[in-house]
Amino acid sequence: MAGSFDVWDYVVLAVVLTISAAIGVYYRLTGGQQKTTAEYLLADRSMPVMPVAFSLMASFMSAVTLLGVSMENYQYGTQFVVINLAYVLATPAAAYLILPVFYRLKTASVYEYLEARFGFATRLYASLAFSLQMILYMGIVLYAPALALEAVTGLNLVFSIIAVGVVCTFYATLGGMKAVLITDVFQSILMFACIFAIIICAGIKAGGLAPIWETAREGGRLEFFNFSVDPTTRHSWFTQIIGGAATYLSIYGVNQTQVQRLLAVRSLRESAKSLWWSMPILIVLSITTCFSGLCIYFYYENCDPLLEGRINSRDQLLPLFVVDTMGHLPGMAGLFVSGIFSGSLSTISSAISSLAAVTVEDYIKPTLAWRGHQQLNDAKYAYYSKLLSVIYGTVCIGLAFLAGTLGGVLQASLSIFGIIGGPLLGLFTLGMYIKWANQKGALAGLTLSLAFSFWMGFGQPRPPIPTLPLNAENCPAHQLTHVAEIFVSQPILSNMEQKVANQETHYFYLYRISYMWYSVLGFLITFLMGCICSWIFERLHWDNNDRIYTDCSRTIIKYELFVPPVAKRLRHHQMPMVVVTATSSEINIGSATPSVGDAESPQFQKTIKNTIGPETVPVKAVKKDFCDPDSGKGSMDMISEVGQDEIAHTHL
Repeated sequence: MAGSFDVWDYVVLAVVLTISAAIGVYYRLTGGQQKTTAEYLLADRSMPVMPVAFSLMASFMSAVTLLGVSMENYQYGTQFVVINLAYVLATPAAAYLILPVFYRLKTASVYEYLEARFGFATRLYASLAFSLQMILYMGIVLYAPALALEAVTGLNLVFSIIAVGVVCTFYATLGGMKAVLITDVFQSILMFACIFAIIICAGIKAGGLAPIWETAREGGRLEFFNFSVDPTTRHSWFTQIIGGAATYLSIYGVNQTQVQRLLAVRSLRESAKSLWWSMPILIVLSITTCFSGLCIYFYYENCDPLLEGRINSRDQLLPLFVVDTMGHLPGMAGLFVSGIFSGSLSTISSAISSLAAVTVEDYIKPTLAWRGHQQLNDAKYAYYSKLLSVIYGTVCIGLAFLAGTLGGVLQASLSIFGIIGGPLLGLFTLGMYIKWANQKGALAGLTLSLAFSFWMGFGQPRPPIPTLPLNAENCPAHQLTHVAEIFVSQPILSNMEQKVANQETHYFYLYRISYMWYSVLGFLITFLMGCICSWIFERLHWDNNDRIYTDCSRTIIKYELFVPPVAKRLRHHQMPMVVVTATSSEINIGSATPSVGDAESPQFQKTIKNTIGPETVPVKAVKKDFCDPDSGKGSMDMISEVGQDEIAHTHL
């Protein structure tokens, strides 16, 4: 049963899409006009805190999330909302442990870190996994809400896909990261307006929010204190806190889409502020979206729309509620559709920008270097980034149409987003925390983890998800579906009875584990197997961790590759040193190159202090082979101990 989209609804939707496109045009014509990769991909690292904070939230809360979270609370209860506590607990780890590592490297691609830490093979492996994940996800984020809206509002599916796909590609290509960030702010406001309109409307019809809460309690929807330690329990405090934290860190800590935004501000301090400010914004939208599910349950308590046959999926509950309660108000359906499409616009434009950055930094530049070609100038790279944005936008639209023919693969593709995130988080954690980790060990751990995660996530057969009781007693008899008639004529199993019934069918245990543990298990397998395999490969002399050192003698560590606490501990155990090349071309200390004994003489100490500053401590004369780990070339150097924060190189 579809509603109708009237003229005012189309006007509202057109205004929203026009404003989004105009923002892209504005940033194309102002500032540096997107002529450099620094401006196009990282907004010249000059964005204020709040736009980045809103953008971080908007990229995370897609249209699929808005539709799915409301349905979750309607059908399964409110235990899911506990995940917001995980956001609070995980934010410090992302802000003060992971983020400083990426910010110090000043890279447009987070996967450049993996090359510096492990090698190019690891960088390429992880980058390809991310690219595949985001390309599939883009098409689904565009297709799923368009399908739901077509079934309920009558808005043409083809029009929805093309309009949203073209507009987000347009402003992301023209305006670069600045346009993406500012449109995310505008679209965030629309998302809030959409959800708050639903809550206000339900509150008016119920005579307040208290009746909605009471109805949810009577219907068994209120559940906040499930402390089950059973891994097969779909949602509990442990799944939401531990699994939610792993999911949050895999997105806000090491995902290219989010880190690219965090690098668009002026300083590390402001970057951390953006992350902290995004947390309450995300939590408010998450909680209100959860409550909107209870509002929908209040309205359809005695006649479930799916059992009645009005919709094909409960993901369509949110738009159906808007049509039923606000469809008579001019432009309200258009405002709602704009809010849902804003979730798609923000997510897709973010994906387009991140994929363009990854393709330029991880594929084009290394390929040119490998083939011995001269690197292109920055303007050329900016041009290729824009071209790639157009290509990825076109691919997104094509995949959205293709998603309609994929059937069951649709849900599988959505699961990829979580299944890949955990192993990648484990890979970055391995590099940032474990000194002895090496490339072959990291690749072995990542491969094993991805194989296990895909097996666990897509293995069949899988048990049905137990649902809370749904009612169709007050539906008109002539509209009831056959399934609804069965529900009405027979007692509905309770949640616990359904769970026991599912377990008695003897499904394979791994397939019954809650999806919230996927990221956690993927993370642990990558990390633990990476540690074990790295230790084995080093013992067998199959690989080493030479890349973390600046010299062939494995003396000076690249501390910037580790999280601050680990870097501080490494500095404490091994004081940083300044490399003093023993040549007399720049400072006249005698006709002969000084020996180790000469280096500790008062005259040589005074010469060095005059050269590299009065704060330098006495030279500790040690002969070392200083080399580039990639080239293997070295020279005899003498090492001088200096301050705690950086390594200075002075030629004598």
